[in-house]
Amino acid sequence: MNLYALVRDVKDFPKEGILFKDITTLLQDGEGLSESIDQIAAHLENVEFDSVVGPEARGFIFGVPTAYKLKKGFIPVRKPGKLPYQCVSQTYDLEYGSSTIEMHIDAIQKGQKVVIVDDLLATGGTTKAMIDLIERMGGEVVKIVFLIELEFLKGRELLKGYEIESILKY
Repeated sequence: MNLYALVRDVKDFPKEGILFKDITTLLQDGEGLSESIDQIAAHLENVEFDSVVGPEARGFIFGVPTAYKLKKGFIPVRKPGKLPYQCVSQTYDLEYGSSTIEMHIDAIQKGQKVVIVDDLLATGGTTKAMIDLIERMGGEVVKIVFLIELEFLKGRELLKGYEIESILKY
C-alpha cells in the first residue's frame, strides 16, 4: 500500500510558506491506518522494551495501537496540567519561546526500557525533551519510530546516538 498517497499536502498551514503534511486523510482510511500501525510495530518486533511512550496528541494515535499490538503498556506525555497525578516536567526551546511536557512521576521505573512512537520528526525538539525526561527518571530509550520524517529539518542531528526509524520521509 502506498501510504504517501494518503498524506495530503496543505499549503500555507499553519502559516504562509509552510507545506503541511496532513495525516487526517491517512487516519480516515482504514487500510492506510492499519498499514501504518503495522509498519511502526514491525520496526519494534525484535526490540526488547517494556513500554511505548508517546506525546499528545498524535503520538497517542500511533503509540496506543502499537502498544496494544505488541502487548506493551503505554505512557502518555502531555502538556502541563493535563495529567491527574504528580508529574515531572521538562522544558525545552522552540523556534520562538519554549514549551513544557509532563509525565507522571511514577511512569518510568529505573532501568525501564522504552520506545518512543510519534507521528512526526521535524526539528526533534519535542522528542529530545521526552528523551531527557525519560533518562532523568532512570529510563532508557532503546528506539524511536515516527510515521513521517521531514528530513530537510535535520531532526536526527538533535537525536544523535538514538536508533530512529521513519515510515515516510520527505
